[in-house]
Amino acid sequence: MEPRTLTIFLLAAAAVSPALAGQLEFFVSPDGNDANPGTFSRPLRTLTRARDAVRLARADGGRALDSVTVWLRGGSYPLLSTFSLTAEDGGTECAPVVYRSCKGEIVRLVGGLQISGFKPVTDPHVLTRMDPACAGKVLWTDLKAQGITDFGRLTNRGFGRPITPAHLELFFNDRPMTLAEWPNGGWSEIADVPAGPNGGKFTYSGDRPSRWTQADDIWVHGYWTWAWADSYEKVRSIDLSSSEIYTEPPHGCYGYQPHKRWRALNLLEELDTPGEYYLDRNTGFLYFWPPEPVSKGRAVVSMIEEPMIRISGAKHIRLEGLIIEACRGTAVVVEGCENVVLAGCVIRNVGTYAVSIDGGKANGLLSCDIYETGDGGVALGGGDRKTLTPAGNFVENCSIHHFSRWDRTYRPGVMVSGVGNRVAHNLMYSASHSAIILHGNDHIIEFNEIHHVCNETGDAGAFYMGRDWSQRGNVVRFNFFHDLGSYADKYSAHQFSETMAVYLDDFTCGTRVYGNIFYKANRAVLIGGGRDNIIKNNIFVECKPAVHVDARGLADWTKEYWDGTYPILFDRLKEVNATQPPYTERYPELATLLEDEPRVPKGNQIVRNIVVGDKQWLALIGAKPEWIELRDNLTDQDPMFVDAPNLDFRLKSESPALKLGFKQIPVERIGLYDDEYRRSLPKS
Repeated sequence: MEPRTLTIFLLAAAAVSPALAGQLEFFVSPDGNDANPGTFSRPLRTLTRARDAVRLARADGGRALDSVTVWLRGGSYPLLSTFSLTAEDGGTECAPVVYRSCKGEIVRLVGGLQISGFKPVTDPHVLTRMDPACAGKVLWTDLKAQGITDFGRLTNRGFGRPITPAHLELFFNDRPMTLAEWPNGGWSEIADVPAGPNGGKFTYSGDRPSRWTQADDIWVHGYWTWAWADSYEKVRSIDLSSSEIYTEPPHGCYGYQPHKRWRALNLLEELDTPGEYYLDRNTGFLYFWPPEPVSKGRAVVSMIEEPMIRISGAKHIRLEGLIIEACRGTAVVVEGCENVVLAGCVIRNVGTYAVSIDGGKANGLLSCDIYETGDGGVALGGGDRKTLTPAGNFVENCSIHHFSRWDRTYRPGVMVSGVGNRVAHNLMYSASHSAIILHGNDHIIEFNEIHHVCNETGDAGAFYMGRDWSQRGNVVRFNFFHDLGSYADKYSAHQFSETMAVYLDDFTCGTRVYGNIFYKANRAVLIGGGRDNIIKNNIFVECKPAVHVDARGLADWTKEYWDGTYPILFDRLKEVNATQPPYTERYPELATLLEDEPRVPKGNQIVRNIVVGDKQWLALIGAKPEWIELRDNLTDQDPMFVDAPNLDFRLKSESPALKLGFKQIPVERIGLYDDEYRRSLPKS
């Protein structure tokens, strides 16, 4: 080692606070200084400097195998560029690297900037555009004067489009505010589409758009055709004489249809209720009606579009007890790592996903709270589908709620993909669409409580998967689905316009649904033309119906799957060589699938379930009873629950279901649990 390098290392090592042998500690504080050595009394200021100090201290001198703790003192740390950790920043199984908050102190990693300088609107031109009733209530501040010039932009995001970072958003007292919209918190209805569904325009009722003549960046958001597909479209022009709104292409992926839901946003003229805001991108003036006195609140605008934290190719890193908030994109990305864990963290107020885990193994979230995300909660991927090698990535003991603020569909609380990942003991609620969407094989979804999701969508599932014969070996067990929402589209002729709890859509096969409780879960389990699914030992209470099985493969509307127009089922078999080992060894039914009437829903089992409150509990739509193993279901007797009015669906010892072989469901293990990170359980 060169003398100068040795001197630098010895100074860094000497600066480490007293600790047990084999342990390195550094301290960081918002009041620190990156020229400091990183001790408790002389802390560093930034995460980047702390990371570099760790690298230097471990580079030589026998400290490379020491465990490392970077202690963050309470306060806010701006992250306006990505904090990156790579392979050199990782630890070992016995000596991990941990970034964590000091005990009892609140640490915020903030991807935005706090703003101030609000004052009443007095500009006559602005006041003429606003509702007179708002005078004196709406405030404004100059973002450019505060050094903020990157406002982002609104984009054509939504169903069928890639995940896109959000524009600049406003958060006040840790809650997202609403970009000024009409109608407030609701929807209008398309009157007609005179140019047809693909004509790029629709008509409206009433004269509300007559107020918007001075607006130059109007956007509309809607469920333009289906109750499971929403998108945002930019308005090209409005013809007040014909009551027509013209949009910029591509006009929504399915075009426009009469009577469908839409709303307008990004309108100063509609800033008319507490919590709404509008940004004039030309002047940089932000207008805001604060829900509480602005002098007593904290206003933050999101800035960073890239991930706030990116961990790539690293092993044995933990982030503990941190609040990560106020970014335009995804908060944390973990890619190609091993045993990288976020524990006891809060990830909130983000523009897209809270966390993305891609590849690697044994990575996950433990006891975290995720809410107010623009898209979904966690994208959980990993494992090799061609070799069926599991990843063992996980989301456990997390509260995930109020997600999909912007993109309302197919941005779930957890998006699972790959092979062999686990979603367990979570609480998920308050969302427009699905809680869990699954792709891949051998995943386990267990001990979750899921309620009040699918709140504004139809033909949707709280748990959803579909359109791939090769996605087998997945288990949905010991979950509690209850009080699910639904959007009843009175103008839709779709036979599945309501929502489902477990939606095994379009030819899903080989899924085991065992030991779950379904209460007020609409059409609780739907098997959409698939085979070899097992629906066993579940409890259904007030579901209509409990189980649905259809033979859609034989219906005219699925002809495109078989005539080559839409060969997705066959293509996905080829992608993973599913008619060859290891697939045919792991799932023997695949070896003969294509020669055994693949359009027919054979091999499904509906066995030993309890059904209460639904005499027509089984719906067979084109499916013949002889294709199904149907036995030992208790459908016409009192199962003798311990306390059904209080949702205690344990069985008394004298229950007739037990005599049929029903196994008690471990209800006491469902949902969140106490651990070192979650000392109390939140109320949903």
